[in-house]
Amino acid sequence: MITMSEQQEHTEPNVHPLNVMQSLKGILTEKEELAFMNILFSSSASLRAGNFGLSRKEVEKQLRIEQDEQFYSFLQRVNQALSRYFQVIYDEKRDQVIVMMRVPARAARSTLSKESLAILLFMFYQQEVLQHEFTLFDQLLSAFGHETTKANQRILVNIDQLRRIGSLEEYDTNSPEKAYQLTAIGVNIFSDSFLRRTVEFSQSHQLNKEEVLKFFKRYNLYQEGSDQ
Repeated sequence: MITMSEQQEHTEPNVHPLNVMQSLKGILTEKEELAFMNILFSSSASLRAGNFGLSRKEVEKQLRIEQDEQFYSFLQRVNQALSRYFQVIYDEKRDQVIVMMRVPARAARSTLSKESLAILLFMFYQQEVLQHEFTLFDQLLSAFGHETTKANQRILVNIDQLRRIGSLEEYDTNSPEKAYQLTAIGVNIFSDSFLRRTVEFSQSHQLNKEEVLKFFKRYNLYQEGSDQ
């Protein structure tokens, strides 16, 4: 799992980011260190497909704890030690404890296409800023393409790409309309610095559809009749 962050100018690159994990020995017990490593291992998309991370019950079993404060203390201490490179999150809805790795936004392009990023950022604005419970497929189609078969297919391909990394899931609207909801991974995939720079670019305190599209310099990702 990755979370995108903007590198600050004039800072040295992190040549050996995994060296920071040595500091865990002074903060975590041996059981806690092993539990973190198991969460890290199980958070790989290539290993677990859509079933990322470990359940809270499994983590508590490995830690031999039962109380809420012990569980959240473990998450807090890991995040304090590794916040420069990793973030441990607990997705209550899906009951998954997941490790996300911080990488520069430029490096994240190898994981997600520009179209997928635009769709994800649009959904982030709708659900995290406007507090919509879900995003309809028709809203994505209206924002990013024309009502053509090709646009439908291209958007679905990008949605599938986002689903494979666990950032969104289908939402049951009890109607024929397709809808999607961000998971905890999708909510946390954009770092604060990335979002701040996005807002600064838009010259607004809030993002809207036009500003999101302008950010990616793509006012209509799928031109009608285009082969792109």
